[in-house]
Amino acid sequence: MADNVNKEFSISAEQSGKISFNNDVVSTIAVLATTDVEGVAGMSGSFTSGVVELLGRKNLTKGVKIEMGTEECALEINIIAQYGFNIREVCEKVQQSVKSSVEMMTGLRVVEVNVNVQGIVFEKKAAEESAAATLPEGDSAR
Repeated sequence: MADNVNKEFSISAEQSGKISFNNDVVSTIAVLATTDVEGVAGMSGSFTSGVVELLGRKNLTKGVKIEMGTEECALEINIIAQYGFNIREVCEKVQQSVKSSVEMMTGLRVVEVNVNVQGIVFEKKAAEESAAATLPEGDSAR
């Protein structure tokens, strides 16, 4: 798939004008739909998106590559899964969620949603870190 390039795509040209979407709009919709799925710990981006975040800018299109046509699109989603979930089911839910969200919000036809699992996160470690952070100073976990 081609890398995201800031382009606008026209999906409708009528007498009253045309409607077009920047590919970042579609990517943002896809990220939000993906992170709403239970079992998805986060998105996995490229080296470039990691550098952008280090510089203080949150990259809402991290982990999404998109190919756009005039009336359809194909997406590639890179996720990090949570341990303990059926990863195949999580990926299928991501595909359904992204497809329905993009189609509903833009009117574009989604021809495919490819999901790549880039890693897995163990929830126990994250729970221990958050519990330690909420304890008052001087207290320790029992």
